[in-house]
Amino acid sequence: MYIRLTKNITSMTDLDIAQKVTMQHINDIAEKLAIDPNDLEHYGKYKAKLPLRLINENHIAKSNLILVTALTPTPAGEGKTTVSIGLNEGLNKIGKKSIVVLREPSLGPVFGIKGGAAGGGYSQVVPMEDINLHFTGDFAAIEKANNLLSALIDNNIQSKTRSLSIDPRTITWKRVIDMNDRALRDITIGLGGTANGIPRQDGFNITAASEVMAIICMAKDIDDLKKKLGNIFVGYSFDRKPVYARDLNAQNAMALLLKDAIKPNLVQTLEHNPAIIHGGPFANIAQGTNTIIATKMGMSLAEYTVTEAGFGADLGAEKFLDIKCGYAELKPKVVVIVATIRALRHHGGSPQEEYNKPSLPRVKAGFSNLEKHLENMAKFGLQRVVAINNFYSDTEEEINWVIKQCASLGVKAVLSTGWADGGNGTTDLAMAVVQEVESDKSNFSPLYNWHLPVKEKIATIAMEIYGADGVDYTADAEIGLRNIAKLGLEYLPICMAKTQKSFSDNEKLIGTPKGFRITVREFEIAAGAGFLIPILGTMMRMPGLPTIPASEGMDIDNEGLISGLS
Repeated sequence: MYIRLTKNITSMTDLDIAQKVTMQHINDIAEKLAIDPNDLEHYGKYKAKLPLRLINENHIAKSNLILVTALTPTPAGEGKTTVSIGLNEGLNKIGKKSIVVLREPSLGPVFGIKGGAAGGGYSQVVPMEDINLHFTGDFAAIEKANNLLSALIDNNIQSKTRSLSIDPRTITWKRVIDMNDRALRDITIGLGGTANGIPRQDGFNITAASEVMAIICMAKDIDDLKKKLGNIFVGYSFDRKPVYARDLNAQNAMALLLKDAIKPNLVQTLEHNPAIIHGGPFANIAQGTNTIIATKMGMSLAEYTVTEAGFGADLGAEKFLDIKCGYAELKPKVVVIVATIRALRHHGGSPQEEYNKPSLPRVKAGFSNLEKHLENMAKFGLQRVVAINNFYSDTEEEINWVIKQCASLGVKAVLSTGWADGGNGTTDLAMAVVQEVESDKSNFSPLYNWHLPVKEKIATIAMEIYGADGVDYTADAEIGLRNIAKLGLEYLPICMAKTQKSFSDNEKLIGTPKGFRITVREFEIAAGAGFLIPILGTMMRMPGLPTIPASEGMDIDNEGLISGLS
């Protein structure tokens, strides 16, 4: 027997649903949070930026932070954003003052494979088109700040009077653009004569992968932003002295470009509940969470704040808990782990073309992946709730088995139909979350102490979270460790760069692999953002477009009506 969707929306796209909703003026949304409309910086009728002065540490101490994460995802993802928005709707339905705080979509994936990233079905944030496109210009500002530093670096190399004698071979900083364009990964710049600069090898990352993006997500205010921007490590001089952005006097001008981007964006859900969207770092190569400022803003304004961390709990959630919570001094009350029957079938050995084919044996075989994530989150002292994100192909037999199996582990699993039913489909999930919050059983603590040796911190993550037997280091990685020590940055937390498709660094090892080791290929130093990045395998900072990009199905008519954006 199949679980039936309660609304006949299977033929409607996310964009169709979003466009049928009559949005409330952003002033009305602000009033629900007791914000004076005069404090808003309006971007039209349905978007606004919030001033940083609204952050209130006393309110934050009383607020309940809910982290939404997931099991190891299938290529299409498991719907964390949809569940986060749906949970927010459900909490408001049961009388809680709740707000959802999310990341901003990147144009690259939107035009590449995703086609949109503002939730789905009846659990969306709107205006969906604006959020998925240029929104309030935050990504553009981050791109310009990043590329200003690039221009200053090459200008200094060209200079004969104010040169820092930067060795071009050591420059780690790259330009960025918010588009998937594989042709820009490795380029040569400065060609065409002496007036065009010094020729050197360079390349582009996607904007979401910029350290400036990571910095704006970790900054607490403008002064902190400038300090972090100044701490960006650029490379070495010819006499092996480290060069930072502050040596180029870049931080103040970069911060000027980010003066609006640092402010969180207020929008609304389909049910007219408040939502904040701000920042957008990747989770497999960066911290994968929205800004500290946005999370604290939400906690300042609401009783419950629902936020998410990218990809599976081994990536986004671990980084949220070990990095972001450390810098922001946050203590989540509950972690919600999103699971789908499709993903359990996947980890049980189902080929992609059979993800929608019911198979209890495969669900049983794949459950170990979810169980490992539940075990990992318990290591942080957090209460856990499983949200089973409902798909049309789920059977009652499969769903009931997962619920019973989670119960045997002392964890409540709840069916979430927010995609089909909005807040009406997530009230059970909301009540389960509130029950765990009110039990007051969570006692959050990070997994490791930042001041441990770098290798010990990496081993802790690899063995405790991934289940690895140990960690190996290439010769380049060992050189990176020595550079980290020389720069005095060994105390920084670890931001692992790893495939999202497996607990291991081999994407083909699905489920819960055993008997494997991970290999650190090299290190990147994000001294400005405040973490070290061990690279496991080959991490792509500039994705390419698929054979048939999502952009091919998009259009706009003479009336400005957009189609194909989902």
